[in-house]
This record gives sequence, structure tokens and C-alpha cells, in this order.
Amino acid sequence: MDSALTAATLCRSLAAAPRLDQPYRHWTPRAMLDGSVALHLAQLPVSLPEADLSSGTRAANNDCRLFFNAEGQANDPAMKALAEAFQSPAVVAAWERMCGLDLSGTFARIEYCRDGDGFWLEPHTDIGAKRVTILIYLSTGPGAEGWGTDVYAGPEAEPQSAPGDFNCGLVFVPGENTWHGFHKRPITGIRRSLMLNYVGPEWRARHELCFPDRAVK
Repeated sequence: MDSALTAATLCRSLAAAPRLDQPYRHWTPRAMLDGSVALHLAQLPVSLPEADLSSGTRAANNDCRLFFNAEGQANDPAMKALAEAFQSPAVVAAWERMCGLDLSGTFARIEYCRDGDGFWLEPHTDIGAKRVTILIYLSTGPGAEGWGTDVYAGPEAEPQSAPGDFNCGLVFVPGENTWHGFHKRPITGIRRSLMLNYVGPEWRARHELCFPDRAVK
């Protein structure tokens, strides 16, 4: 699969992404991945992990998480194409323009999320090493358009769900007010999504990174 095509598709999507300012500044880009990569990732032959659903955090299930690291890229051409696209200067510059960031010295991190019925995430923020948070939704089953991430005005506020349509996303720059999560609702089959970040050099879990020895710029 062609990382240059993947990068060009991402750049076009980001240039046209709608911006919303409530409950905090975020973007909802569409058609983020080129067709071959999006369809391949949506059809990965994965099973649901034996996840602990009681805590409402992904960190509780570290042993069964799937990353686009060196091993993943060696085994899957779509993972490799997307990792290389996120590393490319053109895509990094597109994120910087859209979000008003300087990503110098950061590292690309991509996780493939598999969630089943009963899944939920408590409202939380991503302050810390994550410089930008990007979600891309890859589900196509019944009701999948309603499986987008929830955004909140505060930890006790009512959820507002981002669109979960196939190959659409949610993007925000983490801050003290960027509350997000996933309130429990029915999931038929597997909720598939990508969680992507550019993280600072202080990120400790180097095995999660696409290129742990190479910053993006």
C-alpha cells in the first residue's frame, strides 16, 4: 500500500475539516484515509480482547492493546503505510497548520482499538505527553455512526457524541478542559477505531511508538 497516497488523502481531509468550538475546540474531519487502507483496517481479522470493562480506562487492559509499532508494520502493509504517512513532513505540517502546534521532537503513536458491547470510558483529559489526540472510526455495522467519542463540557456534564461514521474522525489538542470518553450504549459486533497521537520524548512506553528512535522532525 502506498504511504504517499495515504499522506495525500490525510492532507486533503485536514484542509477541509470542520472546526467546532463547543464544548472546546475540536475538528471532525471526513474521508481521512484512502480507500484501500481504510477498508483493510476495517476488516482486520481481530478478535475482542479479554478486557476488564469495570474500570472505564484503556490502561487497565495494557496487555491486549494493539499498536502500529515495528512488529505491527512488519506484519501488515496498511499499518506500515499509515505509520509512514504520519511520519511524513507533509502530514506533520498539516496537523501543525490545523491545530496551531509545533510538533518538533515528537513521536507518532497509533493504536488499533477493538471494543465490544459493555465497553465504556469515563470522562477524562489527555494532558501530559500527548500533544494532539486523533480518533478515526472504522466501524460499519448497524448503529456504528452512533459509536463516536463523547465530548463533555466538564466531568459531570451530559455527553455530546462526535459522529462515528466510517473513516471520519475527532481531533483536539489536549488541555485541562478537553473532557472526552464513551458512555455505555449497545455495540453490535466490534467497535473499531484508531487512536493516534504525537507524543513528547518523555513518553515511556517506547514499544507503542511507530518509530521510537526517530522523531517526526
